[in-house]
Amino acid sequence: MEGVAAFFQNMVNSFSDAVFQSLIKEDRYQYLLRGLGISLLLTLIAAVIGVVVGLLLAIAKLQDVNNLTGNRFTRGLRRWLTGFANGYISVVRGTPAVVQLMIIYFIVFGRLLKGIFPFSLMEDYQIAGVAFGLNSAAYVAEIIRAGIMAVDKGQTEAGRSLGMSGRATMFSIVIPQAVKNVLPALGNEFIVLLKETSVAGYIGIADLTKGAQSVGSITYDYIVPLICAAFIYFLMTTVLSTGIGALERRLHKSD
Repeated sequence: MEGVAAFFQNMVNSFSDAVFQSLIKEDRYQYLLRGLGISLLLTLIAAVIGVVVGLLLAIAKLQDVNNLTGNRFTRGLRRWLTGFANGYISVVRGTPAVVQLMIIYFIVFGRLLKGIFPFSLMEDYQIAGVAFGLNSAAYVAEIIRAGIMAVDKGQTEAGRSLGMSGRATMFSIVIPQAVKNVLPALGNEFIVLLKETSVAGYIGIADLTKGAQSVGSITYDYIVPLICAAFIYFLMTTVLSTGIGALERRLHKSD
């Protein structure tokens, strides 16, 4: 029994020392706190871009290219937008997010837009947020498109019968109903987006995962910082899931 007690006591002492070395000594926990702030900021920027661009892509993809009204230029423009949306979604969904991140950072902003105002003023984390947002937009577009198609066509006909334009009907009647249908899927996409930002370290951004790696490179012990990073990610996704669930229940009270 004394040997078992000594074994567990040694484990506790070793773990306590590892925690002290990784988090407390020289305030190394600040690497994780700063990384957490960067990860949340990246997710917020990417989520806003993803929803806005995804909504536009969904609307473009919903155009009926075989039944378009307007003059020849308008019909051609709508067909081009639909083709662009289809191609964009196919390319983004067919390539890894980390490759897209490096292409946008090193090629688009590092070569093509280098020195051009206002792109030259963008910080690294802002470029990463744009990259993650453009990636998320492809998935959000499909989610929103499915939600719009799930709304009964009678809702659109009712809006048009009241004298509303097609655009007003879409944004005032159809999309608000579609949001209720796609909220769980959008919540899952935001959770995936939060975890996807962990690859931002590939371009040198000190996000939460990179912060944990920095601590490990100092102490030569990656166990405690990586476990702490994993726990923080788990905590954030749990809070996000709970909040989305509460919002979903509130929106469905009127059903």
